[in-house]
Amino acid sequence: MGLYVTELRLADFRSFERLVVRPSSGVTVFVGANAAGKTNTVEALQLLTAGQSFRRPTPSQLVREGAESARIDARLEGDGRVVDVRCDVAPGKRRFSRNGKRIQASEMPESLMSVLFTPDDLAIVKRGAAVRRAELDDFGCQANRGYANVLTTYQRSVEQRNRLLKEEVVDTSLLAAWDASVALGGATLLAARLRLFSRLAEKVGAVYATVSGGERLSCSYVCTLGEDLDDLSRDELRDLFLERLEAARADDLRRGQTTAGPHRDDVVFSIEGRDARAYGSQGQQRSVALALKMAEVELAAEILGSTPLLLLDDVMSELDEARREAAMGFVSGGIQTVITTTNLGYFSPALLDSAEVVSFGDK
Repeated sequence: MGLYVTELRLADFRSFERLVVRPSSGVTVFVGANAAGKTNTVEALQLLTAGQSFRRPTPSQLVREGAESARIDARLEGDGRVVDVRCDVAPGKRRFSRNGKRIQASEMPESLMSVLFTPDDLAIVKRGAAVRRAELDDFGCQANRGYANVLTTYQRSVEQRNRLLKEEVVDTSLLAAWDASVALGGATLLAARLRLFSRLAEKVGAVYATVSGGERLSCSYVCTLGEDLDDLSRDELRDLFLERLEAARADDLRRGQTTAGPHRDDVVFSIEGRDARAYGSQGQQRSVALALKMAEVELAAEILGSTPLLLLDDVMSELDEARREAAMGFVSGGIQTVITTTNLGYFSPALLDSAEVVSFGDK
């Protein structure tokens, strides 16, 4: 199983002056009314595992009103090890550390990775392509710190090229240099994305068949550079990208932006050969989202050799009974899981008997 959270301590974080929680190594249920602080606690766990928050807050937003700073600590145990991770927050800055040694946010998943599932994720099939790209990239950044470096480098190159494209008089020699930089960075990112997507897509299809009662789901990566790219080397992808940039140069100059590359790609889910975004029912689309999160847990365990922390924030109320049962059946397989809910009636007596239930009062 690897490491798991045995204790979480919050000080002046969000709505809490002080909070100590000791999660189970299995399922822990946070129950309470809305605005009681359940999601804030999930956010703290994500910060200490992913190094970032799904809310994308500024540091000041993490500090309790009236306080000067905040602190989040967690103890991780497992495999004969004890690891203490921490995040100190003050206006304008966040500092992460492991066993007292300062580290970068991107290094936090190396202790314990997490997979987060929120109600917004249930709409991942019908939302814009940027959401699906972000889902894939966020997972890749946690699973491999090198992925994060590649993504950041590429994004900066595209931003610089776009800035140049917007100038009244564009230096063509400088644009050619940025073309080369964008193509190299984009090819490196695309190669990493395609490898990751190939492994994830296979698992999503298998999990979906179980969740849906046998329906067939396929996942396709739609690339602005063309099709059938899996067998191309990074250098071949770079050359293809350069050709595409040169072909689109006039259009890019007119629009003032880079119109091709991994930052414009998409992921398409098809159920029995039909596009789930256009033809899938809401239930089918939600089953895809559920299968995607389950597949991420499985792939993370495969890549890292240890099971990630699964965070389910208020999704039980959005799932029907069959999908709730599928989710609970999945987490019963030895995955440390934290679930937030306003209603314990969504869970079976057997699950509640074996789970740690933590009640949250009004904050």
